[in-house]
Amino acid sequence: MEPFIKSHEYNFIKAQTQALINGYANSSDRSVLNALKDMAKEKVFQLFPELTEEQQKLLSPIHHIEDRAEAKKLLAELSPCVIPFKGVTEQTLKKLFPKVKKLKVPKADDIDWKELSYLGWFDEGSSRKYIVTHLDNKLIGLHGTFSSINKKGVCAICNSFADLGMFIADIKASGDGTYLKKGNYICEDSHQCNRNITELGRLHDFAHTMQLQK
Repeated sequence: MEPFIKSHEYNFIKAQTQALINGYANSSDRSVLNALKDMAKEKVFQLFPELTEEQQKLLSPIHHIEDRAEAKKLLAELSPCVIPFKGVTEQTLKKLFPKVKKLKVPKADDIDWKELSYLGWFDEGSSRKYIVTHLDNKLIGLHGTFSSINKKGVCAICNSFADLGMFIADIKASGDGTYLKKGNYICEDSHQCNRNITELGRLHDFAHTMQLQK
């Protein structure tokens, strides 16, 4: 089957399976559990307005999940249908950051592209974090200084409670060449951040705010 599930949608489905597992662990009321299953199926199907019959059949087991083994089986069957993050090569990354000398890029072989809504990495030598994502149908690159704040909080990108750092970028303020600094708290661990993303609104808001840089 042709891949049709985006990374954040897969994460959303996974979250719904966990909600069902939790429901069955904490309640024996059949009416409550049936309502929970109906709600999970409805939420998942709403992600995909134009499902084919084959795709519907693949997703339908969400309505029957009661334990971790059933959830694991469904997620394994859906995994081949996840769309990998596209368009990134070492040459592409260098073009996205033309003013960065000696850009250190992550090794492609070390990346699970199906897990990504954005590619993020930290260069310890320069204390800078790099973020590459799709915005308005094009690939964009963001970079800024990044420092750990040694505490947990809510990430501006994935909206999850996690270990945070402060990302600060230089933003072009006007046509006269002046710049100002803008920042926000985001996950230290970009890999875990990606696994937490269940919708793209906050990622896109963050990218829009940070994209006009030196």
